[in-house]
Amino acid sequence: MTYALTDSLTMLRRQLLHVKRYPLVLFTAGIPVVLLLLFVYVFGNTLGNGLDDPGAGRGAYADYIAPGILLFTVVGGAQITAISIAMDMKEGIIARFRTMPIWRASVLAGHVLGSLAQTLLSIVAVLLVAVAVGFHASANVPEWIAAFGLMLFLAFALTWLSVALGLVAKSVESASNLPMFLMLLPFLGSGFVPTDSMPAGLRWFAENQPFTPINETLRGLLTTAAVHSSDAIAALAWCAAIAAGGYLWSLRLYNRR
Repeated sequence: MTYALTDSLTMLRRQLLHVKRYPLVLFTAGIPVVLLLLFVYVFGNTLGNGLDDPGAGRGAYADYIAPGILLFTVVGGAQITAISIAMDMKEGIIARFRTMPIWRASVLAGHVLGSLAQTLLSIVAVLLVAVAVGFHASANVPEWIAAFGLMLFLAFALTWLSVALGLVAKSVESASNLPMFLMLLPFLGSGFVPTDSMPAGLRWFAENQPFTPINETLRGLLTTAAVHSSDAIAALAWCAAIAAGGYLWSLRLYNRR
């Protein structure tokens, strides 16, 4: 365990150096910020009036959409991981690492830890912008801790899934496209509009996909909305299942290749 920890920290340092030289945090935070500004200032007044409180306007919609934008930020960070893994595989550096006397999974662990650090910075940046455009968080300290814990748990799960997608990709270009379905899921849930406004078939999908209970739990932690135990349990279960599946799939692909 000592060697595993030491080797993983060494690979984390390598990833942080990459982040310093190529600050992709500007990308992972930039797109969510643009979406936040677009939805709040262009569509916010109309969509806010369509919520449960007619006439609530742009401010109410900022409170509604902010948790969904934060989850979208987490997904963007995971997509960068798939590209980074594919680049390492294409350049052959992972093949060199595998010939060295280090813990084999430390290379993947370094990518995951580096991605979590970058995602955390992006979340903070997007949250600050959300507050600036009218997001009013009512969370206390334990709720803030729980909200960040949930977002990091989701980031951990999606990062391991993205590691597997990066390993299974045949090129860097395909690695950038494989996680695209993850970018669509926040839109096809309760992140931007209530699910009861959707057609029946789409509503069923939205209510039973992973991001809806995660988003509802996060919204309940950060705002005055209620946190339902069923949503919280489903959110943790989805994160755990994705993390376990992504981790096992990643190790299988890494050992095979």
